[in-house]
Amino acid sequence: MATKKYLELQEYPDADLKAELAETEAQYQKLKFDHAIRGLDNPISLREIRRDIARLKTEIRRRELAQATADELNGRARIRQRRRAKK
Repeated sequence: MATKKYLELQEYPDADLKAELAETEAQYQKLKFDHAIRGLDNPISLREIRRDIARLKTEIRRRELAQATADELNGRARIRQRRRAKK
């Protein structure tokens, strides 16, 4: 089942997603710094923001792959096969 935040992100245009990602990363850095200096009332907020960043990056990547051509996807598959062979 999709979360509410995930469904909201699907409605954002690409430019807004990237802007939101930059804003969220800046907010995370500030909170992380504040937590190191004087502590936070709710340190769990750091985890929530990290997860939001991951959601944003996932949605951006999903859209990149959806717009990729067949040649790009085939090239990606070959790279993944080489990585598996090395293991």
